Amino acid sequence: MATQFDRRQWLRTAGLAGAFSILGGANALASEQSTLRVIANNAKAPKTPIRLSSNENPYGPSDKVKQAIIDGFDEACRYPYALARELGELIAKKHGVPTDHVVLTGGSTEGLKAVGLTYGLHGGEIVAAQPTFLALMDYAEQFGAYVHYVPLDDNMVHDLDAMERRITNNTRLVFVCNPNNPTGTIVSASKMKDFCASISKQAVVFSDEAYFDYITEPNYPSMIELVKQGMNVIVSRTFSKVYGMAGIRVGYMIARPDIARRLQENTMAGVSIPAIVGAKAALEDTEFYKFSLQKNMECKNIMYKTLDELKMKYVKSHANFAFFYTGKEVSEMNKMMADKGIFVGRPFPPLTKWLRVSTGKVEEVEAFVKALKEVV
Repeated sequence: MATQFDRRQWLRTAGLAGAFSILGGANALASEQSTLRVIANNAKAPKTPIRLSSNENPYGPSDKVKQAIIDGFDEACRYPYALARELGELIAKKHGVPTDHVVLTGGSTEGLKAVGLTYGLHGGEIVAAQPTFLALMDYAEQFGAYVHYVPLDDNMVHDLDAMERRITNNTRLVFVCNPNNPTGTIVSASKMKDFCASISKQAVVFSDEAYFDYITEPNYPSMIELVKQGMNVIVSRTFSKVYGMAGIRVGYMIARPDIARRLQENTMAGVSIPAIVGAKAALEDTEFYKFSLQKNMECKNIMYKTLDELKMKYVKSHANFAFFYTGKEVSEMNKMMADKGIFVGRPFPPLTKWLRVSTGKVEEVEAFVKALKEVV
């Protein structure tokens, strides 16, 4: 019989990535996987591709998170319910809400899909910007939802006035990704708060705050403040970005208790023991949190400097990626960059000549800007 030391030594030598895949941690977005397959099939196959395509934080998970997960495997034979309650309590304390406001999910994508199912079923109408992150809307449409897409304004920001005009008596949900993926832009603080407070009287407002940690504007408010006031607002967060836990799949939503119960009923996967103990450790690891933000800003500045040199148009990003105009179709840029061993973002119609590139490690971003200069 293997001893406790033997099990832990095996985990170290076999590699955490393999353990995560066995436990079903690879729940990557199908669209991202499809794009990477297309790129790989149409490009020279680099031995060690640089992945700047999925807005991941390659510096994570932190050492403290890794150790917590290794130790947590001693409890992996148990169902996660008790530990999930503990994580829910930590999240509730972090945001100043009661625990019945918290819904844990397998990454924020599970929460997005649960919301899409809840409010899109049987012809529910949803209002959303274009382009934006589509997981919620795509899933809702599979269950009969109708989505009203509203173009971003000239500054690549959500056009909240135009979105409000698209609301009808049949509108059940208004989706706002803030900061927005793929543009990285944010709505002004006062306008965002006023919009959510006003629209929540007509429909539920979903505020996707996956990239909230990267916002640099001082005192920028989370819409969790409106949830505390009992409004029809749902907020989602994730451990995939700043905490570097994209492959471990843990996220959460904050909502009024009656809304939270409905969403909980429509979640499909939930969180595992490794995800829970990892998330608990991540919340306590403030050193790694600050380090990730510092490296992200450093990488964005490297990108901005190069884009300025090349006189390429871009928008300042409040996320962990840059979004810039290439003058070429993104599908073409994908192939040219993949030839140089670098994977970059997929197309985001209708802005198919704008490229989204994630901030990887500093040396990866330096390799990207070198390749970009050669390509353009």
